[in-house]
Amino acid sequence: MQPHIQNTEFGSITIDKEELDHDIVIRLSGKVKKRKKKLSKEQYGTSHTVSLAEAEHIFDDGAERLIIGSGQYGNVKLSEEAEHYFKEKGCSVELHPTPEAIQVWNGAEGKIIAMFHVTC
Repeated sequence: MQPHIQNTEFGSITIDKEELDHDIVIRLSGKVKKRKKKLSKEQYGTSHTVSLAEAEHIFDDGAERLIIGSGQYGNVKLSEEAEHYFKEKGCSVELHPTPEAIQVWNGAEGKIIAMFHVTC
């Protein structure tokens, strides 16, 4: 029972009819949490590169698939360390601009988690 995402605009995302004005992570349980982007910003000076520390925070044990909404213009990417971490965990990763990632999320099934960046 995953949350349904209705919409995104620059700076916001609407999930189950609640508009949020920050990046989010969706857990295997369906709980929506605020993204801890400072974990990446501390290392890279930007939240547009997902660090290993943030990857460890995003991952839920048992997740097989991660959908990343990489921003309205697709600026978010994984660091090599984060990419390797998810591969080691057996979790495939898909990056799509956030508007496209929402469509992928809403149609997805299985043991999935997600992270959505709501600005650039």
